[in-house]
Amino acid sequence: MSLIQKHMLTWYLLTLLMRQKIQTRNQQPEETREEWVISIKDKMEQTLREDATTSWERLCIYRVPQYLQENDNKSYFPQTVSLGPYHHGKDHLLPMDRHKWRAVNMIMARTKQGIEMYLDAMKELEERARACYEGTIGLSSNKFTEMLFLDGCFVLELFRGADKGFSELGYDRNDPVFAMRGSMHSIQRDMVMLENQLPLFVLNRLLELQLGPQNQTGLVAQLAIRFFDPLMPTDEPLTKTDQSNIGKEKFFNPIADKDKDELHCLDVFRRNLLRPSTKPEPRLSRRRWSWKTRVADKRQQQLIHCVTELREAGIKFKARKTDRFWDIRFKNGYLEIPKLLIHDGTKSLFSNLIAFEQCHIDSSNDITSYIIFMDNLIDSPQDVSYLHYCGIIEHWLGSDLEVADLFNRLCQEVAFDPQNSYLSQLSNKVDRNYSRKWNVMKAVLKHKYFNNPWAYFSFFAALVLLVLTLFQSFFSVYPYFKPPS
Repeated sequence: MSLIQKHMLTWYLLTLLMRQKIQTRNQQPEETREEWVISIKDKMEQTLREDATTSWERLCIYRVPQYLQENDNKSYFPQTVSLGPYHHGKDHLLPMDRHKWRAVNMIMARTKQGIEMYLDAMKELEERARACYEGTIGLSSNKFTEMLFLDGCFVLELFRGADKGFSELGYDRNDPVFAMRGSMHSIQRDMVMLENQLPLFVLNRLLELQLGPQNQTGLVAQLAIRFFDPLMPTDEPLTKTDQSNIGKEKFFNPIADKDKDELHCLDVFRRNLLRPSTKPEPRLSRRRWSWKTRVADKRQQQLIHCVTELREAGIKFKARKTDRFWDIRFKNGYLEIPKLLIHDGTKSLFSNLIAFEQCHIDSSNDITSYIIFMDNLIDSPQDVSYLHYCGIIEHWLGSDLEVADLFNRLCQEVAFDPQNSYLSQLSNKVDRNYSRKWNVMKAVLKHKYFNNPWAYFSFFAALVLLVLTLFQSFFSVYPYFKPPS
């Protein structure tokens, strides 16, 4: 028998074997009606048990919805360090665990305390902490408690080192992690991801054990704000009033959020971004949910025309000097927009802030409103270039095209109601100004015919020449109608 015949025979036998398995599987008797009903009841009871162990009111650390991940999942998943259970134990994040244990050893050496006190404290918070996360967490009680302790100590060591200096905490100046260089930027970016959060009450309790209970209110929030300052999308300094209010309850009072305790580091960062101005403009409507707001339709998300169209209508742009990057004003035909810094971490930062606002029912949509407003303004690289010329946008990306692409992609699948935006009234003012025919005519004339100083000079020269010609014609014709007496 030739080699080819052997291969054909082997293939034939395998085919027969697979066919027999399929037939056997199809011939298995179908479950009875009683068994089918019992299986359905088991599924219902399992759901009831899961609901009984879930506290929806405490839920605040969410998994990013799939419809947002489809746009760019790299912006939502940590690349350097895992915090919390969602990405715990992933292979590419395990190398950082060694440095987490280094932080624990350093804390224990400084405080002269035993590890049992910390573990007992985390054990007491376990049930409350589990309720903050979405779905079932597949870690045992001891593993979950260890994770809270280890990750929390690591975060606090970073916060305190960035505040006081890592050398003051006992680290070498050339430490690969505990130094404000090297991998620190990647760590900071991972720590503001929605799926990579620890409840703030866990950090508060760990810091209280380290420093004592006295006068620690708001300290973790203060440390977090200082630590994440390099990620801020503005370089305007805080006012003295804001500096003195950091960590206080009145400091964390966003435009529309309720006065509640801070939830986690991303929430602290967001509240810091949304520090209220003197008088925020009211919304046209309160936040409400309906099937219409779930439709991610660009036509429904239109807040304002793009820069090029607004310029053609005579609307001017000016950079507004304030550290509230979202505080946009419209006065006397000028759209005043605070300066926005864009770096390689901006996309991930804004993506996670938007995801949090999409998931958390008690959150306002102010960051989402701002991003969609900027998305509407920016339709092309030319729009970015003009905003940069006005001092409104400063970026460190490769080109203006990358900036335009960033804004145009951020809110592709986001649910948004323009009437529920803090920018809705401002947008209506701009739109009324844009729609005035005289403004449009003036702008078109200026844009097409008077776009440089020589055009003005030529126009006035032609006007003078026309007037002189009219005078000459008048005096030439006048004697015929009124001859001299």
